[in-house]
Amino acid sequence: MNLKKYLSPENVLLDLKSTSKNDVINELVDFVINAHENGESLDREEIVRAVFEREAQMSTGMRNGIAIPHGKTDAVNDLLAAIAISKNSVDFDSLDGKPSKIFIFTLSPSNATGLHLQFLAEVSNLLKDGETRNRMLEAKTKEEMLQIFFGEKKNA
Repeated sequence: MNLKKYLSPENVLLDLKSTSKNDVINELVDFVINAHENGESLDREEIVRAVFEREAQMSTGMRNGIAIPHGKTDAVNDLLAAIAISKNSVDFDSLDGKPSKIFIFTLSPSNATGLHLQFLAEVSNLLKDGETRNRMLEAKTKEEMLQIFFGEKKNA
């Protein structure tokens, strides 16, 4: 899977403002809708419902300060994604009990199970490295964030 197809500077938020799990999800939904070229045609209510429905099954707060809120819904025709960083620590009911600062948000069509699972697996793999996560928290620009996330070297 080419994650770069789904993650570009327009899909990076370096200053997530929300401080609660519910507010983070709402802020990320609004961010993704606003970043999408046809965002005004997306059904915000349906998207929010899908993400909270998934969250009710089991928290998407992972380990090591990472949360991957996501949902599947017919409100989207293709996978939509965003990376967000919070300067605040947000309690996201994580598996390790620690707050989250790195958020990977994704929405996919209800019938795109393979695409959805592949995206989540690849993102999880990229975030395994502690140094990568620490550098992401320090990124100053959206472009730098993506370079770090994708494991690319800075241009000399």
